[in-house]
Parts: sequence; structure tokens; C-alpha cells
Amino acid sequence: MPSLTEGILLTDQYQLTMAQVYYRLGIHERPALFEFFYRKNPDYGQHQAGYGVFAGLDPLLEWMESARFGEAELEVLRSHKTRAGEPMFGEDFLRWLGRNGSFDGLTLRAVAEGRVVHPQVPLVAIEGPLVQAQLLETALLNKLNFETLIATKSSRIREAAGPAAYVLDMGLRRAASGAGNSATRAALIGGANRSSNVGMSHELGLQAAGTHAHSMVQAFMALGMGELDAFRAFAEVYPDDTVLLVDTVDVLESGVPNAIQVFEELRAKGHKPVGIRLDSGDLAYLSIRSAQLLDKAGFPDAAIVLSSDLDELVIWQIYTQIRQEAPRYGVDADALVRRLVFGVGTRMVTSWGQPALGGVYKVVAVRDDGEWKPAIKVSETLEKVLNPGHKKAWRLYDDRGLASADVLTLSDEDPCAEPTLTLHHPSDAGKMRRVKTAACRLEPLQEEVWRGQRVTRPQPLEVLRERHRKDVELLDPGVRRLINPHTYHVSLSSRLWQLKNQMVEALLQGN
Repeated sequence: MPSLTEGILLTDQYQLTMAQVYYRLGIHERPALFEFFYRKNPDYGQHQAGYGVFAGLDPLLEWMESARFGEAELEVLRSHKTRAGEPMFGEDFLRWLGRNGSFDGLTLRAVAEGRVVHPQVPLVAIEGPLVQAQLLETALLNKLNFETLIATKSSRIREAAGPAAYVLDMGLRRAASGAGNSATRAALIGGANRSSNVGMSHELGLQAAGTHAHSMVQAFMALGMGELDAFRAFAEVYPDDTVLLVDTVDVLESGVPNAIQVFEELRAKGHKPVGIRLDSGDLAYLSIRSAQLLDKAGFPDAAIVLSSDLDELVIWQIYTQIRQEAPRYGVDADALVRRLVFGVGTRMVTSWGQPALGGVYKVVAVRDDGEWKPAIKVSETLEKVLNPGHKKAWRLYDDRGLASADVLTLSDEDPCAEPTLTLHHPSDAGKMRRVKTAACRLEPLQEEVWRGQRVTRPQPLEVLRERHRKDVELLDPGVRRLINPHTYHVSLSSRLWQLKNQMVEALLQGN
């Protein structure tokens, strides 16, 4: 049974105070439509993301299945007092929460988990009684913002490493407390092959990956033995899984020579050593020199695992340096690149350089007199002006088969019905383009995932990974760039553009 901190009280106080206001006004059960989206792709300072990767949906739906106001939760709310010492929440409101304080009145439409996503596009649309939809906000943002952030970072690391490289998530020790499992899950969706996280790996159908730490070699030396003894002991226990960490003493004078000696002993016994790991120093240079020694000793296929503050930019720089320097040491640069494995920790699970996604949860329509009345928020920052109304999201593919734009329309629009589709920039009236619908393909992005309960089954990790892989392949190469990526277009239909501008104008004139 989840603790109080993990259930429906995973929320902000203002959600509850607003809920009671809605209750007092009698609008608490009025249908409302909220949307979750984010405004900007992550910007890591020296480099920027050209897209996002949606993750966290399945954990959210699993949480929704059990989150509800029971007696323990209601007692917590009874303990809340106003500044005057009066109960913050009335007993009638609490009784109503006890009967209706779950999410069985909501319908959720969402982009499929693992898909490439872009700013301003509704990733989840939440429709149902106003209070239930309002109470979902904090938990939804908590779960979707974080996993989407980490999956995006992982995807960029995969992009830098290349499709054939092996990437390990090794960040559990550096993840924020309580977020380690979510970070592992997102990293595996976004591009990591395996993780050192034993429990979450098992949960997702994988075996955890790992070797040994410096502490093992240090312990042997403290007991009067040496690095070679530590390596031999590890190889004795794991003869077919021997990866040796070679930088505790001296990589080229001690670590790699001792590893080679143990590898030769393993080979004499009929075993094939896996490789070595480098965790400090100039990783590109040490990879070259280690490969030189391993090749000379007859181990040209031994993997070289690199760790130590790696991210997409560092991996890119390592590749560049290897291709420049390897030939002068007689090492085949391409062959060396193919044997590298990247163990990525801190910078992936913390999304180094961009610690939060900034996704938002906004009401865009309220149902009144049988009709959806669009809602809008204006701002001096143009990108913060909401796209109002009950909408659909579509992905437009060009004649190359590549994703060309995401298009938002009103829910009753069929963008394929007209021979020409006009696409409007969400905030710049001077930017628009027209496309012939016969020359492109439009794909709806959202599907129903919740109607009072889950209507889709949890999908295996491999399905999410494959979905992500295919979506990335369908991006223009410019959007995939690690630095200064091309801007992917998110556009509005003419009807939605007109509605937005009319509402902004009316609101400004009214004030």
C-alpha cells in the first residue's frame, strides 16, 4: 500500500484550495479540458535539443489507478487550519472528496510514450469534472516533466554515440533521491541499452549491467595484495563477464598490462574476456593507447568502456579526437570507435545543463450550455499565449517521408478535407505556409489512454524504444543536430489561428 506521500496527496496545496472554491460555487463537476505541453526544448548552454522524447505516461496511469481520497487522506486535510485557526476545508467538501476524489470521471488522450515531441503540442489532453482534472495537475507534471526531460537527454546521447554504440545508464547513485527509478526508465526509453539499476532493469525485462569499482582494487592493495590480484579474483568468479577497471593505479603502466595478463590467462582456459573500463583522464587518448596495447596482445575485439562525466558533447569530442590522433599510433580509428562502450551517469540522469523541462498544465476549454467554451491566457511573452479550445494534434510528413511539422486544429476540423492546408506560426502573424494535402501525409498524434480507467495496456520497453527510434529517423537531419538545431515547425490551422487572435483581441479590449 503506497504511503500518503505517494498517493493522491502528491499534490500542491493550491490545487486543494481551488477545488474547494469550485465546490462552493457549484462548478466542481462542470466538464473542463486541460492540456499538458511544454514551451521550449531543453537548452544545455553550449548545445540545444531540437526535439523532445515523451516519457512517463505509463507510470502516471498506474498512479491514477490507485490514487484516491481515503479516510487517512481526509484526516490530513482536516488537520489544515486557516490563519484564524478555523478548518481550512469544510466537512461537506471533504465528504464530497471521499465519494468523488479519484480520477474515474476523466478521459485522457495522449501522444504515445516514446514518441518524438515538440513545444506547444498538447502531449496529454485531460477532460472531465473540473475538480478531478485540477487535482491531477501536480502529479501529472511531476511524472511527465521529469521522464520526458531524461528521455530527451538520453536520446541526444544516443544520437552522439551513434546507432551501433553500446550505451549504459550508470546514474542511479547521482539521481535525485526518489527519482532514480524514473531516470533509469526514461534513459532506457531514450536510447540507453542497459542500466546498472538492478531493480528497475528487472522491472523492465532487462538484466542489469556492471563490473567492479575502484574500491575492489583498493581493498586488495590495503590487504597487502595488488591490482593484478584483484583482477585475477574478479576473473576467477566471472570468467565469461570480465570487464576490468584499469585506472586505479596507472592506466598504461599498470592497469592495461595487468588486464592483458589476466586476459591471456582466461584465454588459456577457454574463456573470452569482455574488455576494460576507463573512468578518468583523457579518455580519447587513453582509449587509443589502450587499444594499441590490446591489439598488440591479440585482443582486437576487447571492448573499451568509457565513463566519467560523459554527455553528448563529450562523446562527440571523444570521437573527433580519436579520428584525429589514432592514426599516429597505428590504431584504426573506425575499429576503435566500434569497440567503445559509453557508461553515462550524472549528466544523463540530471539532464546536465537543463535541470527541468518546464512543462505546463493549462485549462483551454470549459463546457457550458452543452458547448465547449474556449479559454485563453495572454502574456507579454508571445510563446506563453495559450492556443485555446478543444483541439487535435497532427504530424505532417513531406514527400520525402520525413516529419515536416506538427499541426494543431480544432477538434471538429479535418485537415485533409481541403486540397490546400494553410499553416500559421503560433505567435508570428507574418509567418505562414501552404501545403497541398495530396502531396503529404497527416497522422493524428493523440489516442485515448484513460476513460475512467486505463483503456490501453502497459507496453514493453522494446515497443517504446522502437517507437522512439523510428520517430528520430523520420526527423530532418538539421533538427537532430546537437548544436544549433534547425527549428521544427509547430503550426496552427487557419480556424484555430483566427479563434486565438479573436480571443486575444477581445480580452485586451475588455481590459
